[in-house]
Amino acid sequence: MARKKQFDYFGELNQLATNAYEAAKVLQEIVDNYSLENLVKKSEAIHQLEKENDEIVRKILNELYISFITPIDREDIVDITDHLDNIIDSINSLSYLLDHLVVEEMIAPALELTAYIVKATEGVKSATKEFAKFKNSKTLVSLIDEVNTIESQGDKLYSSAMKDLMTNEKDLLKVIKWKDVYDQLERTINDCESAVNIIVGIVIKNT
Repeated sequence: MARKKQFDYFGELNQLATNAYEAAKVLQEIVDNYSLENLVKKSEAIHQLEKENDEIVRKILNELYISFITPIDREDIVDITDHLDNIIDSINSLSYLLDHLVVEEMIAPALELTAYIVKATEGVKSATKEFAKFKNSKTLVSLIDEVNTIESQGDKLYSSAMKDLMTNEKDLLKVIKWKDVYDQLERTINDCESAVNIIVGIVIKNT
């Protein structure tokens, strides 16, 4: 009887991060050539990637249920899975938010924050790939530091953009809309930092 192939937890985790990065790139395409029509059309790719991640999460949890041995503690696998999945959920929520708020044009701070999301998700993807060899990795810490730096830069931009919005925008409806959008953009960047910080905790625990 053939031996069952060992489940690749680290590979599946990296796929969660990769899909989040791909979704972030689609989001970048949307805001760079923004229109409501383009938003609705291109958001479908984000929705599909989010559904794919839901399937990966189910696969990981099902495997945990039947496995006797795992490469790291089950609780840690569940934790990092949840945090990685949060990233694409936030990107997906952002695409819906732009549609539901009927945001008709893009503004500079939102473009810049989206660029930070792309950088942060790329960093998470790289860190998650390196996570598979965390006991011997020479680059994992620096990759995580890069994501933390991106989050700090994004936080400064968010604060500046929010202050400008509250100070200079006289249209109350626009203030309400853009506050919600800025909040969701920042939340997405924070989700990236949270994911790599979970990796840090797991590495410390296992080395």
